[in-house]
Amino acid sequence: MLTGDGSPQRVFGIQIGTTGEPPAAADIGELLFIGNATVLLRCGPFRILTDPNFLHQGDHAHLGYGLRSKRLKEPALDIDELPPIDFVVLSHHHGDHFDQRTAELLDKEIPIVSNEHAVRKLRKQGFREARSLDTWESLRVSRGRATVDVTAVPGRHAPGPLQQLLPPVMGSVLDFDLTADVPTDRPATSRIYITGDTLLHEALREIPRRYPAIDLALVHLGGTRILGVQLTMDGHDGVELLRIVQPRQAVPIHYGEYGVQRDPIDTFRAAIEAADLSTDVHFVERGETFAFR
Repeated sequence: MLTGDGSPQRVFGIQIGTTGEPPAAADIGELLFIGNATVLLRCGPFRILTDPNFLHQGDHAHLGYGLRSKRLKEPALDIDELPPIDFVVLSHHHGDHFDQRTAELLDKEIPIVSNEHAVRKLRKQGFREARSLDTWESLRVSRGRATVDVTAVPGRHAPGPLQQLLPPVMGSVLDFDLTADVPTDRPATSRIYITGDTLLHEALREIPRRYPAIDLALVHLGGTRILGVQLTMDGHDGVELLRIVQPRQAVPIHYGEYGVQRDPIDTFRAAIEAADLSTDVHFVERGETFAFR
């Protein structure tokens, strides 16, 4: 049950269990890259799924206004191969982030955290535990004494007035606190930033001011173009985003999966090699697991 605490930044809560598993190793968590923007995060006792997209290779994602885009690669897992999930973080309700196959097969009782536009659509699809956040609002999820705070941060899916034609997008910051549940010689906190399908814009600069010391960024790339209009960051934009946010580690996702994603990941690789960044960038293939600290 969600309750407000009356503070200017509303904080809600979900209790999903009474006991949790400690981290399995010295790493605080790991991610499995399933494909597109779909990542399975494990941090302490929490299992979190991002932007679930389980269309198969050759299927078409519906993008609105009669537009479709063909999936070019198979996801690393099918939806029925997922382990138990605590909750979903959904950047926006678009066919390549929450498809009809997911809508039919995902557990209708699973909590899904997203923006108001997406939650309205999710509830029409039967998802009873969808929870909406406005920008800078937070939701706390607890398992035993471990917590993760999910905060909605700015995203912009299209330039200028074209924003009105696309679903609004939510970036998110996940703050994990496992202090009470892990031995003192293991890392106990972690901060993860998920960009969502955003372009570069001035409001992104507020993120590191409010949430400094980001440990890991999941960066949506692909340089998505529809009718000649760029709708997600390309490789050069991704480097600039890392300059702004300055995470300790970063993993690029959301590229090379759909026909509308026009910018190859090699653009980002080359831009990273030419840049003088403090961020360690890790290229994780679909189906691979990356452990983070």
